[in-house]
Amino acid sequence: MRPGRFGALILDRMYFTDRGIEELEKRRGEEEVTFEWLAEQLRTFVDLNPDFEVPVERLATWLARLDDEDDE
Repeated sequence: MRPGRFGALILDRMYFTDRGIEELEKRRGEEEVTFEWLAEQLRTFVDLNPDFEVPVERLATWLARLDDEDDE
């Protein structure tokens, strides 16, 4: 269970991406990485999976702007 976008609990489904996120956390949760390393991994992923270029670009932009007060 996790809160939805507006705080309501989502009880009846698990987002497909949650499985991958949970696996990432389980396998690599103790590791420390740099954003430089992450950027390189994202570039490699897009090179191997060009259909995911737009979602990866959106994720990278979102991560880059997390602290921007103007985007809220």
